[in-house]
Amino acid sequence: MQDRNFDDIAHKFAKNIYGSEKGEIRQTIVWEDLTQALDALDDTRKALEVLDAGGGLGQVSQRIANRGHKITLCDLSSEMLKLAQADVEKNGLLSQYRWVHSPVQSIAEHLTQPVDLVLFHAVMEWLAEPKPALEAVLQQVKPGGIASVMFYNHHGLVFKNVICGNIPHVLDGMPHRKRFKLQPQKGLKPEEVYQWIEDAGFEICGKSGIRSFSDYIGNMQYMGDYTAEDVLKLEQQLCRQEPYLSMGRYIHVWARKKHLQERP
Repeated sequence: MQDRNFDDIAHKFAKNIYGSEKGEIRQTIVWEDLTQALDALDDTRKALEVLDAGGGLGQVSQRIANRGHKITLCDLSSEMLKLAQADVEKNGLLSQYRWVHSPVQSIAEHLTQPVDLVLFHAVMEWLAEPKPALEAVLQQVKPGGIASVMFYNHHGLVFKNVICGNIPHVLDGMPHRKRFKLQPQKGLKPEEVYQWIEDAGFEICGKSGIRSFSDYIGNMQYMGDYTAEDVLKLEQQLCRQEPYLSMGRYIHVWARKKHLQERP
């Protein structure tokens, strides 16, 4: 398996991932977490240095740039970088961005100093070796800084396949089906990712399930009276509680890097 480059489907990715109710839920939950992270960094007092590693179109980092911070956006896909640059320019934020065309594993070569905040969202599940990539990204965070990590959840993938009736596929270990171009190549087990983050010298401050309910709602003709707003409220209300947190199709974690004297 190779790392996935989205040059071939960058426009489709942008439309399907962000231009949907699913994208709205994802953006809302992640931004709630990031607001807490930015408060913890006291971001109203100084401009932060932010790394958006595998940043795609930069939707999340643009909201951070709007608060006056400097963003380095790195992506393997030159097409994604072009789309991101056009969107950032349209929103009048170009002066706050630096662009790096590089795999995330090599990001250290493009930074001159550690960053206050790193975003590493929905990248690991597309990589042949996610753990070393996460470690390379987390190394760029300064002591006291924060990492925001989101990943495709193995448990959510199992449950989705079961309720869709793909029982033999689950029993076979869910081998990747190449025809699903926008479906990640694999899910990651949350307990393993949490351990990787802690082993890198971070203390986990918060976790959220992303789409803990919306992806499992059936499509029968009559399912009850509810709106998209109701579903979003349900996600917001329960996504940080177990067992719903661990049912999310994605999981978002934010964690603070310990100072050396804090480490055991």
